[in-house]
Amino acid sequence: MSLEYKIETDLFEGPLDLLLHLINKLEIDIYELPVSEVTRQYMTFIHTMQELELNIASEYLVMAATLLQIKSSMLLPNPEIEEYVYDDGEDPKEALIERLIEYRKYKEVAENLHDRQVEANETYTRPPLKLAVAHKKVDMNNKGSIYDMLKAMQKVFDRKKWTQPMTRTIEKMDVPIKERMDQVLHALDKAPDGVDFESLFPYPSKSHMVVTFMAMLELMKEKQIYCVQKETFDRLILYRWREVDE
Repeated sequence: MSLEYKIETDLFEGPLDLLLHLINKLEIDIYELPVSEVTRQYMTFIHTMQELELNIASEYLVMAATLLQIKSSMLLPNPEIEEYVYDDGEDPKEALIERLIEYRKYKEVAENLHDRQVEANETYTRPPLKLAVAHKKVDMNNKGSIYDMLKAMQKVFDRKKWTQPMTRTIEKMDVPIKERMDQVLHALDKAPDGVDFESLFPYPSKSHMVVTFMAMLELMKEKQIYCVQKETFDRLILYRWREVDE
C-alpha cells in the first residue's frame, strides 16, 4: 500500500523545462529529437515523482501522453505510407520541437536578465562577513538541478529495494520535515567538502526517504544548500550555501 499523503512543491518549472533538461543531459540536437529515448527518460522522472508521492501537475501527465502518442505513431509499421497525415494537419513532433525552441529562447532571456540583476546587486558594497567554516571553491558551472536530484533519488530507491525490500504497509513519518532539514544542515556543516547525496538515506524506509528528499527540496528552495554534479550522470554532492560561494 502506498503512503496516503501528497506533497506540494513549486520547484518544478513545467514539462517543457524537464524535456529541455533531458535534451541538454543527453547532448542531443533539439531538431533531431529522439522521441523514444526522451520518452523513456521522461517517464522515469514521472514514476519517480509518483513514488515520492509528489502531487504532479496535470501538465506533466498531458506531456507524457503526448510523448507516448508520438512514440506510438512512429513505431507503427507502414512502409507504404511515406508520411503520416494527422487530422489537424500538424505533426505533433514538429509542434513539440517548436514549443521547446520557443521555451529555450524564453529561458535564455530569463537567465540573462537574472545574471544582469546579480551583477547589478554586486555593485553595492557590504561589510565583511565572518565565515564559520572555510572550504574549497566549488565550480558552480556544474551546479545540479532539481531534476538531477530526482535522477539520483531514483537510484536510491532502486538500490534500497535491491539490498533490502522496503516496507509495503502504511508508515508513520516519525521525523518531521523541519527536523530532517536541521539534520541535513548539521551533516553539511560538518563536511565543508560536501556530502554524497546517497549517504543521507541510511534507512530503507520509504517514509524516511521521502521526508529526507522533501527536506532537501525545501533547503534548496531557501538557498541553504545546493548540489553539484562534476560529470553528466555522475553522483551528486551536496554543499551548504555560504557567502563565499556567491
